[in-house]
Amino acid sequence: MHAADSANPSDVLAALHKLGLDQGQKVVGMVQLTGGVSSDIWRIDFADHSICAKRALSQLKVSADWQAPLTRNAYEYAWYQEVGPHFAKNVPHMLGRDAPSGLFFMSFLAPDQHPVWKSQLLQAQVAPEFAALVGACLGQIHSHTAQQPRLAELFKSDVEFHSLRLEPYLLATALRHPECAARLQAICDQTAHTHLALVHGDISPKNILCGPQGPVFLDAECAWYGDPVFDLAFCLNHLLLKAVLLPQCMPLWGQAFEAMVQAYLPNVHWEPMAAFETRAAHLLPALMLARVDGKSPVEYLTTPAQRDVVRQVAVEALLHPRQSLGAVWEITLKALTS
Repeated sequence: MHAADSANPSDVLAALHKLGLDQGQKVVGMVQLTGGVSSDIWRIDFADHSICAKRALSQLKVSADWQAPLTRNAYEYAWYQEVGPHFAKNVPHMLGRDAPSGLFFMSFLAPDQHPVWKSQLLQAQVAPEFAALVGACLGQIHSHTAQQPRLAELFKSDVEFHSLRLEPYLLATALRHPECAARLQAICDQTAHTHLALVHGDISPKNILCGPQGPVFLDAECAWYGDPVFDLAFCLNHLLLKAVLLPQCMPLWGQAFEAMVQAYLPNVHWEPMAAFETRAAHLLPALMLARVDGKSPVEYLTTPAQRDVVRQVAVEALLHPRQSLGAVWEITLKALTS
């Protein structure tokens, strides 16, 4: 991590005051939050409320050499500004951005009312109905932003998306799997050249809060006007990976997977639904393989046997592409129950 990237309390307080967000109130506490790998995040406490500050890092906090443009901070803020007015209950409220310091401020969502979905899933609390809410909301966001030249121009973040997603996930994985390299390169190229809707880019359970009024999406650093397939496949991938971790919940994982797909697909109006699903079914195993052999492996698949199951499913689906998302689930189910 480059020291110059990392925010410190004086930076945060200066930007806070510059934007007038302190409103004459005294800051009574500041805590740097943990868990993320790509940004510094601070909770700022006033006497009667708290807010958050966020600043992107150029070198992500992972073992691999993974650098990304700091301009993604502006795209993230713009994603919230675009989505927030129409989906206010599903995103944090933005309070202001100080471009020179690279800091922006947003509402703080209390953990007791907004548990992290990932934490629930890792505790075997699998609720298909919540997965359906995630799928429906995500589909509605994509539908709302699809085929809009204004947004395509505003979110020309192809360079950022390549460095944050395509290279560390698909291309880095191709280097470790020569038998799948051509297929992964083709999927990467297709994804990069498909521009249909506003993509969040990190729809992961760690970035989804279970709010009182449904899912709340965080961390839109990978915002890009591109292929909405990426968001759906990215999230479904995490359900498959957690099924490998907790196979005892198998019926629920399958129900959650199906619920998300079926809640999402009716929103697809920008292209034939079958074409969308086929592209998603091709990308999904590529993302599975990336989460064991790319630059950002999931931390909870700790045994060689677990990682080998993921490789088995992913390589099979890459070399023999399926045309539906359900078919990818069936390969996973077979590998875990045979």
